[in-house]
Amino acid sequence: MTELPGNDVSGDDRTGKSEAPASASLCQSCGACCAYSPDWPRFSTESDEALDLIPIMLVDLSQSGMGWTGYRCAALSGTVGCHTECMIYTIRPDVCRACEPGDDACNMARARHGLPSVSLAASSQDLDP
Repeated sequence: MTELPGNDVSGDDRTGKSEAPASASLCQSCGACCAYSPDWPRFSTESDEALDLIPIMLVDLSQSGMGWTGYRCAALSGTVGCHTECMIYTIRPDVCRACEPGDDACNMARARHGLPSVSLAASSQDLDP
């Protein structure tokens, strides 16, 4: 895992924070999947090279998944259900990439936070093809 000095996770794809595409606006107004459970996300299909890009201070002590700060992923900034951002969006783990707006995992996480479910059809209008 990449070690960065202090808590600075800003930078390009190799060092942490990077801008999410504008098409991710539905996710940026939610973030529920990133605050669902400390047992998720877990690293599973990532290569060692991909994992090495994630700043070490954002990884859990066992190095088996993302670390948690309080009740949410350590890479999540903002307020769940209002406006959120992944500080490592372009290098996020595969399990994070697999959660799509309106899929079962998305709606399960939204329900835990008292947010209404979204449909895949509605969410695809908010995202680029």
